[in-house]
Amino acid sequence: MTQPTRSISVFTPSRCGLAAAAIAALALTGCGSEQSGGGARGEQSGNAVSTRSSPHPSPEQAAFTALFDKFEKACPAPGTPAKRPGGGNADTERPESVAPGEIPPTDPIEPAPPTGPEAELNARDWCVSGHHEQRVVEALQKLADPTPAKVRKTLNGLGYTDDLIHALKQDDETTRFYLDLRESGGRLCESGLAAGKASDITPCVAAATGPFKVTAENRP
Repeated sequence: MTQPTRSISVFTPSRCGLAAAAIAALALTGCGSEQSGGGARGEQSGNAVSTRSSPHPSPEQAAFTALFDKFEKACPAPGTPAKRPGGGNADTERPESVAPGEIPPTDPIEPAPPTGPEAELNARDWCVSGHHEQRVVEALQKLADPTPAKVRKTLNGLGYTDDLIHALKQDDETTRFYLDLRESGGRLCESGLAAGKASDITPCVAAATGPFKVTAENRP
């Protein structure tokens, strides 16, 4: 995976001051447009890529970037097609057992085509998803009284910044949420349930571009 190039302004505060002494109008216009443009891009993206490419990352963002760099080495390249769930095919899978007295079918039984996340996520998405799920579930299982505030704090501590956390809300004594993990053309998101020892998280599918929107999921 190619890591996005960090955008670093050619105008630092000290350079803007020097430029203002010589060409005040031009320097002020350049510095102002650079800052406002960077902020707008961050708000529009709001996914794993924008968090990783922040020009001035927080400690949480730096931890998240290191995490994705680790996944880059462990998982397939972006866009790698996903294998059929189960890894088999219609010709090699073991046939289902037949009850006594029944006649086995003579025609091959074609498996139903996958739907939802199984059909729409690529191999990298599935691989990355497994890494995220393990660490998030382990943290949530240790969380007593999983209120939205406590869940957010826990997710932040794992490196998931607020712009990656969506629809965080109380559901009886549990808390539900989504994580936006889209990167490099992928559509991965995670649907999570914080419920103490019963905490769970499953992959979901988000719109490929634009604001975060879930298009397919199997909620835990």
